[in-house]
Amino acid sequence: MNFLAVDTSNEYLTVIASKEGRAEVLFEPQCGMQHSVRLMGAVEETLGKAGLSPAECDFFAAVIGPGSFTGIRIGISAAKGFCSALGKPAMGITSFCTLAYNAEGRLLAAVPAGRGFYYVCPFGEDKRPSGEARCIDGEALARLAEKDAVCSYFPLPVPFVKADPAAGLLAAIAARGTRFGALSAFYLKKSQAEEAREGERA
Repeated sequence: MNFLAVDTSNEYLTVIASKEGRAEVLFEPQCGMQHSVRLMGAVEETLGKAGLSPAECDFFAAVIGPGSFTGIRIGISAAKGFCSALGKPAMGITSFCTLAYNAEGRLLAAVPAGRGFYYVCPFGEDKRPSGEARCIDGEALARLAEKDAVCSYFPLPVPFVKADPAAGLLAAIAARGTRFGALSAFYLKKSQAEEAREGERA
């Protein structure tokens, strides 16, 4: 199937355009807070290299988190816009899944959540979540790292397998097949602003 996939959930930017089984991948490791500025140009560039138009896409995919709250919204909004305009289905992929497809066997997918915390989710050999996704501190991460290999794109305070988010996204989409669904953000925890407001009300 032909598709366009975007990942703006973290400091990197991934855009994949796949036509007739051949994928063009754009990956920028340092996009920072520029996703809203860079995304549509990157989409146009990648579609052009693939020789693919939005109308030829069978579906549109986006990474739904966890990660940057603003980044997640940008990617989901772009994919939803294409789906709505063209009447095509959507596919949501978690950040954890892009990590899980980077290594063999059991692993713990880990994404920094800021302020010394980490989003984590364990995966079995079948690349399905084998436990609950959580937000934990560094000490808890160290304990979990003693049991399973840890996979992350970002530097961690424990040994880890360095992931390729673009390759992981492509593999996760291939494994998903034609299981589509609504795009919904997966934040896992409240934003810093929400936590601050709750602290003021307490």
